[in-house]
Amino acid sequence: MAVYTKVDDQTLNQFLDRYDAGKATSFKGIAEGVENSNYLLSTTKAQYILTLYEKRANPEDLPYFLNMMEHIADKGLPSPRPIRDSEGKALQILSGKPACLISFLSGVSVDETSDAHCAAVGEALALMHNALADFKENRPNDLSLDGWEKLIADTADTADSVSSGLSSFITEEFEFLKAHWPTNLPSGTIHADLFPDNVLFTGHKVTGIIDFYFGCTDALAYDLAICINAWCFDGNHEFVPSRAKRLIEMYDTHRSLVPAELEIFPVLCRGAALRFLLTRLYDWLNPVEGAVVNPKNPLDYKKRIEFHRTVKDTASYVV
Repeated sequence: MAVYTKVDDQTLNQFLDRYDAGKATSFKGIAEGVENSNYLLSTTKAQYILTLYEKRANPEDLPYFLNMMEHIADKGLPSPRPIRDSEGKALQILSGKPACLISFLSGVSVDETSDAHCAAVGEALALMHNALADFKENRPNDLSLDGWEKLIADTADTADSVSSGLSSFITEEFEFLKAHWPTNLPSGTIHADLFPDNVLFTGHKVTGIIDFYFGCTDALAYDLAICINAWCFDGNHEFVPSRAKRLIEMYDTHRSLVPAELEIFPVLCRGAALRFLLTRLYDWLNPVEGAVVNPKNPLDYKKRIEFHRTVKDTASYVV
């Protein structure tokens, strides 16, 4: 989460008049993350998250994201629920940006992930995929091959200012993925950004899955590959096999992986790593002036790609 757009008290109070949500008692920006502006709002009735959708959010996609969240919440999983105003509308305009008031979930994101956290995330991811199996809406993944190619073009001239040879490294990796990317895997609705800052825990129990704004229709195992990259490397960007073992085992317990997914899984992990290298690289090279945001180093994901290139098969992730 992050803050790009400021909301003053008068604007906030006028916004809250549309809801039966009480009067604001505190309102503060949340600085984590990179995509949208997020505020923690306390009122006389409850706590909420107020989100204003920023640069990457296509307004036409927002109903899909909000309906996805509502669908998961209706299934009893710990997803935030979009709050509807007195006219039944969830999506609003605030300070010139699309916005939504969202229910607050208890729990904290973890800075240091453990095997137990990874097991809980594997279970939660599989249960979410199962819950979304009857979600009828579709949205193509705009950060798959075509999206990567555009980001490569947008950063090609300046990538080497971050690290010498980075541009050619990215091009080489993309050409490999373009030649080997699967098209026939079990697919459905995926989260596509299930990083530690998007999962809330109480102890080792998942009490919240948040930030669905990259949700899309894609290979289910690709979502698992994103989690391998996000959860199974330590602070020095070294792979931790015990974390991956628990993540994959618990996912497979609740949604069995098919042979085709297991066979191609190292390629999916490479693709997931390239996706986050590219978006982080673009944001690193194109900072938003005045934003309260913590930029993330794209080179962390170059190291992950280098690791995935050494992996011969899926079993190597869990040895």
